[in-house]
Amino acid sequence: MPTSPPWVVVALGSNLGDPIANLRWAMDRLEARSSGPLRRSSLWTSTPVDCPPGSPMFVNAVVMLQPLPAESPGSLLDHLQSLEREAGRRPKVVLNESRPLDLDLIAWGDLRLDTPRLVLPHPRAGLRRFVLEPLAELDPECLLPGARGPVVELLRDLPPDELLRICAAPR
Repeated sequence: MPTSPPWVVVALGSNLGDPIANLRWAMDRLEARSSGPLRRSSLWTSTPVDCPPGSPMFVNAVVMLQPLPAESPGSLLDHLQSLEREAGRRPKVVLNESRPLDLDLIAWGDLRLDTPRLVLPHPRAGLRRFVLEPLAELDPECLLPGARGPVVELLRDLPPDELLRICAAPR
């Protein structure tokens, strides 16, 4: 009996150009990488975290997709990085600098991976309200591999972000 593909979680962020349009564009492009309907969170404004002083507010979202049969974490990471470049992202000069598009592979089902190129689940996802709030919107009971509880419980332990709020529908 065939098994269904795992759910893959991708976090999206943007704080340069037209962040809402940038995220919607990326979501549309990711739809083609999913064997089923792409699950899209709302778009959320958030405070820049660990960014240079004066960085503009971010718009963040999360999508959940079921990868195509030939897809691997490495091939999806390549695709995410290609989309970032296509959206105008340049090589980093400053850590956490502003960018038109940031795509992070957060989780690939229950896979745990630790290579120089990719760590799954994303090591800081459980500490980032701007990732967990949109993910909880899609699946509050989502359990990231190795987490001490579902997303909704992880959120209870995080400090508030008074500026984190829904700013737009995914489309």
